[in-house]
Amino acid sequence: MKKRFPLLVKISLISVYVIFLAGAVVRMTGSGMGCPDWPKCFGYYIPPTDESQITWQSNTSFSKGMIIIKNETLFVAQHDIKTSDVFNPSFWKKYTKHNYAKFNKYHTWTEYINRLSSAVAGVFFLLLIVSSVKFWKENKEITLLSFAAFFLMLFEAWLGKTVVDSHLKPTIITIHMVAGLVIVALMLRLLFIVSVKNSTLKHHPFFSKLLLFAAAFSLIQIAFGTQVRQFIDEQVKQFGFENKNYSLLNPSFKFYFHRSFTIAIVLVNLGMFYLNQFHNLGYKLVNWIVGIIFLETLTGILMYYASFPLGTQATHLLGGAILFGLQFYLWLQSRDKEISY
Repeated sequence: MKKRFPLLVKISLISVYVIFLAGAVVRMTGSGMGCPDWPKCFGYYIPPTDESQITWQSNTSFSKGMIIIKNETLFVAQHDIKTSDVFNPSFWKKYTKHNYAKFNKYHTWTEYINRLSSAVAGVFFLLLIVSSVKFWKENKEITLLSFAAFFLMLFEAWLGKTVVDSHLKPTIITIHMVAGLVIVALMLRLLFIVSVKNSTLKHHPFFSKLLLFAAAFSLIQIAFGTQVRQFIDEQVKQFGFENKNYSLLNPSFKFYFHRSFTIAIVLVNLGMFYLNQFHNLGYKLVNWIVGIIFLETLTGILMYYASFPLGTQATHLLGGAILFGLQFYLWLQSRDKEISY
């Protein structure tokens, strides 16, 4: 089991990024309320595929907990029901956590796949903590990091419920994403501990300083990016998801800072790229970081000037999470060489 532990760490880490991708697709398609309840979807473990399944009808059976839409209102079955010719309010209770009462099978299944990816990741993290116990005497940090990541996953699951109950409150969505990045950091630290170290990497003082600036700049950029995303969410609520051209109508200072700050990020990371190449430091992750920054810049430009073309928002969100992971792992590598030096 110990020999397979690094592989399990990698699979668990990939599963987190799959959640980021699924969540990004949910945001891109406006499917966040595809399931009005949590963890079920309209009271089903497997979501409905047709509106007739969640619409009140006479002489129809509904199981306890199932949710229907009637007169643009959500109702929950109080017990197993066989309906008569007339709707009986005493058999039903209004769903009061929010008043979003719409059904779109594509949104429903998009959100369901997002939840399914989280459930699969949860299984991997459960296996991770079971396996990590064997390392307790050898290296307690491995066990502690594994348990910390697992409990953060549980916290993320609770946040997912809160996101739905709050009708996609932007602040909670932002906390949801930041907590996901913390899990990524924990998993990367765990991966670094259990992986074979690259002995060919070289220490360079100025490169290490630029790396600190790059990491700090990325955190600032992500923080402002979440604020811009909150603004876009509010615009979507006001003008509707179909009117994407209004998503950045009259943006605030935070948007312009987020856009212009890209220049500083590009310059710092290109400086890292130059030093890595010129001094042959051996940090291959720098090449990936530069590539991701180019992709992030391109998708940002397309979202602003082309009204969010299909796939750009998901790519931008996932790219930011990957960029954070690459820079954090590069920092771990650089820090290790600095200590050794």
